[in-house]
Amino acid sequence: MTPMNRRGFVAAAAGAAAAAVSLNPQSATALDARSASTADTGDFEDADRGFIAALEPGVVKNAAGDVVWDNDAYDFLTGDAPKTANAGLWRQSQLTCKQGLYKVADRIHQVRGLDISNMTIVEGDTGIVVIDPLISAETAAAALKLYREHVADKEVTGLVYTHPHVDHYGGCRGVLPDGAGDVPILAPEGFMEHAVSENVYAGTAMTRRSIYMYGAHLDKGPAAQIGCGLGQNISAGTIGLLEPTVYVSTTGHRETVDGVVMEFQMTPGTEAPAEMNFLFPELRAVCMAENATHTMHNIVTLRGAQVRDAKQWAAYLTESIGLYDGRVDVAFASHHWPTWGNEEIVALLERQRDVYAYMHDQTLRMLNSGMTGREIAEEFVLPPALAEVWANRGYYGSLSHNVKGIYQRYMGWFDANPAHLWEHPPVAEAKRYVKALGGVSSAVSKARGCVRDGDLRFAATLLNHCVFAEPDSERPKELLAQVYEKLAYATENAVWRNFYLTGAMELREGVKPPSAGSDSSDVKAALSVDQLIDAMSVRVNGPKAWDLDLAIDWYLPGQGRYWHLRLKNGVLTHTSDAKAGAGAGLTLTMSKAQLLQLLAGRGLGSIGTSGDTALLTKLFSVIVTPTADFNIVTP
Repeated sequence: MTPMNRRGFVAAAAGAAAAAVSLNPQSATALDARSASTADTGDFEDADRGFIAALEPGVVKNAAGDVVWDNDAYDFLTGDAPKTANAGLWRQSQLTCKQGLYKVADRIHQVRGLDISNMTIVEGDTGIVVIDPLISAETAAAALKLYREHVADKEVTGLVYTHPHVDHYGGCRGVLPDGAGDVPILAPEGFMEHAVSENVYAGTAMTRRSIYMYGAHLDKGPAAQIGCGLGQNISAGTIGLLEPTVYVSTTGHRETVDGVVMEFQMTPGTEAPAEMNFLFPELRAVCMAENATHTMHNIVTLRGAQVRDAKQWAAYLTESIGLYDGRVDVAFASHHWPTWGNEEIVALLERQRDVYAYMHDQTLRMLNSGMTGREIAEEFVLPPALAEVWANRGYYGSLSHNVKGIYQRYMGWFDANPAHLWEHPPVAEAKRYVKALGGVSSAVSKARGCVRDGDLRFAATLLNHCVFAEPDSERPKELLAQVYEKLAYATENAVWRNFYLTGAMELREGVKPPSAGSDSSDVKAALSVDQLIDAMSVRVNGPKAWDLDLAIDWYLPGQGRYWHLRLKNGVLTHTSDAKAGAGAGLTLTMSKAQLLQLLAGRGLGSIGTSGDTALLTKLFSVIVTPTADFNIVTP
């Protein structure tokens, strides 16, 4: 990619910046809508380079005939940006919606645009090594079929997971439908722990918020969902998980799979708790996983997750530069399009490194001067040399929420102002604000004035209080929905756009029932017994369990261990060893499969019991089912 020079960048973006400011007066700073031109064609040339064939039509269905992926829904992404989309985000979506099979280098192909992530295929001596098999078995199978139809009908002889997010392993059974067998599956150390636990404990809330983040319930169109910055959307097919057979733990370690030599760099704590880049020294190519893509990434995701370490992320990219400079001609990642040329690759890594390092260091400088996270986010500006690089734009992560995440990592939620130490919850606070403003009618009138003045942010604040104070009043809900739409159309960040538009939709239509969940039996089966108990413990209704005191043993002969569960003081704790517990009122003897059936609510069946089975009923009586469709924009 050849970035525009500064003068060309600013001049080409001026028109769209002005249009965005007309909708949102803060967009020139907080949302920074300057990236508005498609005049720089370098990314488009790279995104098209090596194109072989597209899936026609670009739709993938499951066995029942349901659509799990529809890339053709984005055919509207042509020409200049409409008034309902930030021009920079429109440009990014035009790039990420490109779909098909591409040749990256000798023996390396990618399938892009059949899920939010890419599948990379490397030819070995006898078969192919697949890297990151997408989210769903259906999309992964379609991607592999496209390769086999146009390149070679080869068997999968190796599988690599770059990190434990579902879009990098969930489609494994689409490429290995009969299981791993003798096929080696490589992953970074800690992969299984994080693959099955990162979204389990807070999984229900994360899933609900993901609907907002990806715009899952939104229509596709110029005034609706146009992508998510990292790709277009997430597929809705069958999720699987095949356990790795080889764990990589050290930088510099080499593995050869079907004649394909890979040299690894471990990068834990960057975009994922367990992640790795790897070099193909004989092919002069490097896979950067999700550590260097063509967008600013998330230091904290708006769906919810633990805050990532921006300082460590930058340090690993510095290490990457030292490892790969002079050894590579192409760099590809788990998302977006490749970068060719050693000089261009080093430039990309340096600029990505610098954007995370600058965010980290300057946030720390500013918080140490007494500024709060909100204040830092409002004043934070990247150097032009970083801000004017397309790959550093905030299409997925944003400068605003990332610096708040860095503040959160070091300082927590509290900004040290005592007024914020014990604030009212949203409904109680809203009623007090609305009363102080003279009632809902007066507050709505003031909000309309803010809209006329172009202060959409404060209009949203006032109207949100009105909605929480009087949720049955339709007038503030409709006006707030309109404000959210205006904010959505101005923002460069796809995730913010999806949040705004989903909020507007739910204000008008209410919460839609959650869609049927994908088959994740592989993931459930991969949970260890300890993780299964931990998942139960966070679902205990504490107050309801205050007066219960019971002890139950789980014995799994196949593992030769007892798990001693104790529910007391509303807390479910456990230990494990090879001996039966002396104080257990009930012992269950079962296999792991039987345990999963029990926890799925299918009864004891043929599970062996010794003691009072009523204790199990008492335990399950205080285990609650999480609410999958809780309100967000209304109380």
